[in-house]
Amino acid sequence: MAIRIEENPKNFYLETKNSMYQIQADSRGVLKHIWYGRRTGRDMSYLLDYHDVGFSGNTYDAGEDRTYSLDTMPLEYAAEGIGDFRVAAVAVTHGNGGNALDLRYESHRVYRGKEGIPGLPYVYAGDADVETLEIVLKDTAGEVRVALRYGVFEELDVVTRSAVIENCGPGPKMLTKAHTVCIDMPWGDWEWVHFHGRHTMERQVQRLPLLSGIQESSSKRGASSHQQNPTVLLCEKDCTEDRGGCFGAALMYSGCFQTQIELDQLGQVRLVMGLHPDTFRWKLEAGAAFYTPEAILSWSDQGFAGLSHQFHRVIREHVCRGKYKLAERPVLINNWEATYFSFDEEKLYNIAEQAAKLGVDMLVMDDGWFGVRDSDSSGLGDWYVNERKLKGGLAKLVQKIRGLGMSFGIWLEPEMVSEDSDLYRAHPEWAIRIPGRQPMRGRYQLVLDMSREDVREYLYEAISSLLRSADISYIKWDMNRNVCDWYSTLLPPDRQGEAPHRYVLGLYELLERLNTDFPDVLFEGCCGGGGRFDAGMLYYCPQIWCSDDTDAYARTKIQYGTSFFYPVSTIGSHVSAVPNHQTGRVTPLSARAVTAMAGSFGYELDLNTLTEEEKEAVKDQISRFREYGPLIHNGHYYRLSDPQKENRGIWSFVEKDQSAALVQGVLFHAEPNMVGHPVRLKGLKKEALYRIRETGEVYTGAALMHGGILLPRGWGDYMAVEYYLETVEP
Repeated sequence: MAIRIEENPKNFYLETKNSMYQIQADSRGVLKHIWYGRRTGRDMSYLLDYHDVGFSGNTYDAGEDRTYSLDTMPLEYAAEGIGDFRVAAVAVTHGNGGNALDLRYESHRVYRGKEGIPGLPYVYAGDADVETLEIVLKDTAGEVRVALRYGVFEELDVVTRSAVIENCGPGPKMLTKAHTVCIDMPWGDWEWVHFHGRHTMERQVQRLPLLSGIQESSSKRGASSHQQNPTVLLCEKDCTEDRGGCFGAALMYSGCFQTQIELDQLGQVRLVMGLHPDTFRWKLEAGAAFYTPEAILSWSDQGFAGLSHQFHRVIREHVCRGKYKLAERPVLINNWEATYFSFDEEKLYNIAEQAAKLGVDMLVMDDGWFGVRDSDSSGLGDWYVNERKLKGGLAKLVQKIRGLGMSFGIWLEPEMVSEDSDLYRAHPEWAIRIPGRQPMRGRYQLVLDMSREDVREYLYEAISSLLRSADISYIKWDMNRNVCDWYSTLLPPDRQGEAPHRYVLGLYELLERLNTDFPDVLFEGCCGGGGRFDAGMLYYCPQIWCSDDTDAYARTKIQYGTSFFYPVSTIGSHVSAVPNHQTGRVTPLSARAVTAMAGSFGYELDLNTLTEEEKEAVKDQISRFREYGPLIHNGHYYRLSDPQKENRGIWSFVEKDQSAALVQGVLFHAEPNMVGHPVRLKGLKKEALYRIRETGEVYTGAALMHGGILLPRGWGDYMAVEYYLETVEP
């Protein structure tokens, strides 16, 4: 059994293959977080040591026991207004204006399988794969009930967590904070790893010691954002890629979020994660319930690599869905950097014709095919074909592309509207703007209120009509601005705080409907590149455009940070033109290719502009990706260097049975009189013999892991590295 329960005291053990998560309901019904770490098989509350701490008050029912304080003990779901002065996970304003919420244990149940979450993505599984614990807490005043739900994936070393907050009173209440995760750690010496950045430089890794007080990673932008990611790692100070204790949390949510870590007065650590309270208020009517987004938790003592493997597997197998969740993805060519808005059907066909000769599977037509759209200042929302550019319509072009043996994809930005558009002129009330104020613009566009059913219905009809009009296999779903001036014309003043979350729920509803009705279409998420790269979007889009920066050097860093939580199969990555359109950097075609292969591979340039030698290289790249693709997307991924600190970005993929491995990467800058550098491989069988295809040399796995493979001496900057290894008989 993955879940064990003991009485007197009431201990709940969530046990996976290697980890244990322990919760305890004490004699007063307070729910404590006791342990998350190595599986020990016993009650770990013996480590707790309470004493009378000045200015940490006591619950009334503690009587004369001044050692019993909610301000010092580790809690499982901390609430506001009851004497715990640390960051809270939940806060409610009652009808009388008070905000105290004293949650005590009421009941629990354990069952096989796992329930979904209404309107939200979640980690799914069959009954045989997961066991669920639900613990119900009730406010001592009797008007709020909270159900904490834990899904235990024993074989995956994963625990999922969500909460249901219910108003049991006679009148409405205002929910002002609704976090999913609350983990207290009274033990350990932890460091914090988070993933910051900006547009075209997402998910840069930063590891920091914890400071006394509160540190935060969050987004108030209406999307999970380029600037921060809804993931977090806490690790022991001696933790490395290969050894040491660490645990991570990933929030399955694509909107405004908050992660806070508090190092308190006693040196204890609290981590909370959930909806950002600055952009969230929810009016809970009597009898109504609110469901928080789900979070994925995992712990490992095998360092960051072991933890990444656990997140990769659960996201690949239990978050991504549909036809493409484990399937090989088409090698595509996108016309954006080849043409921008300046194209017609002849230019697209010429790009596709050359691509087909080289082995590309799909043409994706990017922005500019619809409405009146010759720049980014008009046309969004008018999802009908611009026949000035595509004479004869979309179906005719798709048919011609299909005639080349290629499938067809298309770019959309459904959540946005241009002021210069037929849609905005007909329905200005559909755009998000505060009455009496000019709206904030971003990229000359406004945002449609996705909480409105009429907006979602319009978009569903427009997109479904498009998909039914031609044989379209792929949609790139983009979002190219953030939101700050939240307002919905359908909500009364006391419920305007619901608008940001209702926007995300509306987006999810539309994506779910389209996924259901068009199961053979591959949806790729995008938000100016990687501005909405999160586990919530991966539930609807099994791959996400990793970044608008396609420069091979910068991409090694972006994809390095992305890999800590997200599997390579979810990372959209392309070979683009040089000089690169974001940095101006010139990198060899070979370096651009190996970098793009660490993802869902494609091209974003006019292949007609290449030399004959380069075209032959493209043929070879596509052939190699087809051979290596199953290993790249389904093997174990290892980070072999840190491109933020070293003069190289090297990674590898190892078959699950350790029979083969692929080493790839880029040596950044050549140095005079340099010698070859060895890089130690990971994940091989120590006693097995491995032949390197490119050199014919044979080494033991132990030699390759302890001594390493010798990288070539660089000649010129940005030299590609690629070695394929397979086991041979002695």
